[in-house]
Amino acid sequence: MALSIKGKANPGLVGLPWEIPLEHWPTEHIAALPRGISRHVVRFVKLEGHVVAIKETNPEIARREFKLLRRLQKLGAPCVTPLAVVTGRDGVNGESLEAALVTEHLQFSLPYRALFKQSLRPETIDRFLDALAVLLVRLHLLGFYWGDVSLSNALFRRDAAEFTAYLVDAETGDLHEALTEGQRDYDLELARTNIIGEMFDLEAQGSLDESVDPIAVADRLEERYRSLWRTLTKSATLTTNIPLEIANRVKHLNELGYDVAELDMRKTDDGNALLIRPKIVDAGHHSRRLMRLTGLDVQENQARRLLNDLDEHRAYVNPDDDIGYAAHQWLLKVFEPTVRAVPREYRKKLEPAQVFHEILDHRWFLAQEVGHDVPMSVAAASYVKNILPKRPDEQAVLGVSLAEMTAELPALTAEIEARGLIAEEENEDNMGGWGGIEEPAAPDVVRRSTRVLAVPPPPVGPVGGDES
Repeated sequence: MALSIKGKANPGLVGLPWEIPLEHWPTEHIAALPRGISRHVVRFVKLEGHVVAIKETNPEIARREFKLLRRLQKLGAPCVTPLAVVTGRDGVNGESLEAALVTEHLQFSLPYRALFKQSLRPETIDRFLDALAVLLVRLHLLGFYWGDVSLSNALFRRDAAEFTAYLVDAETGDLHEALTEGQRDYDLELARTNIIGEMFDLEAQGSLDESVDPIAVADRLEERYRSLWRTLTKSATLTTNIPLEIANRVKHLNELGYDVAELDMRKTDDGNALLIRPKIVDAGHHSRRLMRLTGLDVQENQARRLLNDLDEHRAYVNPDDDIGYAAHQWLLKVFEPTVRAVPREYRKKLEPAQVFHEILDHRWFLAQEVGHDVPMSVAAASYVKNILPKRPDEQAVLGVSLAEMTAELPALTAEIEARGLIAEEENEDNMGGWGGIEEPAAPDVVRRSTRVLAVPPPPVGPVGGDES
């Protein structure tokens, strides 16, 4: 059978050694990245300066999963990007080899087992579970039945102070117009069963804190899922101040990071009240707003933090500035100089938006230590000199407590000013997407606060109306 590669046009795929079983590919093709547990052979492979994930499976499953991931991407689901399906593989002795599914590697992400190499605090585990619950809610809102929910089938990326989870294995999934309550409950029960097993595995390896109860971990996931689902989909009966109540409901969902694309509103049978229910809810409210204002494509909690800093900068410099103009000035005078302060050799540890978020945190701790505000340039220099070089990659993802890492750190204004005079080329640079713009001077702006208040989790019980 002739080799067939169907998907995105990438000539580099043709040159890979498809005649060799994936588990025996030469090391020069393999990227040494941490892998999760899989029922199939999976490898990360170097491809023309990028990294892709290749999974061996049968042709029918590969084609089906490729199509399903493409449909999920079009719907805006957080999942990996499918690149190609490779079939018709023959070995060097003429034997038939399995088909392969090729997907893009999700940069700055790690499987949960790589993150659990060192024992994690219970609150960090809670953030993992929150991320997985949010992912499951988002998929269910799209009508996607996962069929194999687990930490192993997701990847995790730092998203400001939280984590964001991404679907990486859709093999058992299916897409429907809408899911029934029974389908959602079954997916949730599978998640409980799988996660309890994964926690016991970690416990046996000594990678789980002794205070963590695997059953309580699964209960936390279910509680978080049901609470968020209720908040996003519950109905409310309104009798007075209807326009205000509707506006408040939409605003609350926006604060949680969701846009309401469609609202179902019906009068009650007696005509004396209005029944409202969100019909189409899209995640990514803050990331879309930041994209419109600055062109930065970041994750939701990162966007929330950056927008907070943007608004603070605008309020201090000139509150009357047009928001579009203020956003442009913040990008040129605050965000870009800060992330460019990171030397080239450290730029692959974290995304630019995550670097900016961590420098804001570092700046706050420095200000607490010295008793007054610290300029952003000084905070960036201190972070680059004292924090970033000492952190291994998995800690760059996990985030060791900044309170533990910022004791007695000097403020190094001279270093950041000197670095600002050095022109850096942007070749092979994961921050080179801004093009050849001139390095702007550091702004002479002092602001009084850099903290952003965390959005509280949605209430467990009904809020603002009767649940139906």
